[in-house]
Amino acid sequence: MRLVGFAILSALLIACDRHGDPVAVSGGNPELGREAASRYGCGSCHVIPGIEGANGLVGPPLSGIANRVYIAGVLANTPENLMRWIQDPLAIDPLTAMPDTGVTAEDARHLASFLYTLR
Repeated sequence: MRLVGFAILSALLIACDRHGDPVAVSGGNPELGREAASRYGCGSCHVIPGIEGANGLVGPPLSGIANRVYIAGVLANTPENLMRWIQDPLAIDPLTAMPDTGVTAEDARHLASFLYTLR
């Protein structure tokens, strides 16, 4: 019985490992996402590696976002959920400090693609 418990625990720990290959976002272009992050002013609230001047302290640093289990503490970390959050954070959490910045669906896809490359 102990062996079965150990096997289950091991399987769960392996399933929770988020340090694998970068998450692929279908149709997303990380370089266009980097440009969009600058254009939308994401760095005024977040620290974003690789973007000059992106040293905001209001929101969390965006490095390692691919390794997080949740987005904003409420959404499972999937490309679809990250795009939803980027486009309309207030619809998901009305009390969030993250504003609706008018990100288009296309730009949200590119932003998600870029964010998942950050280590």
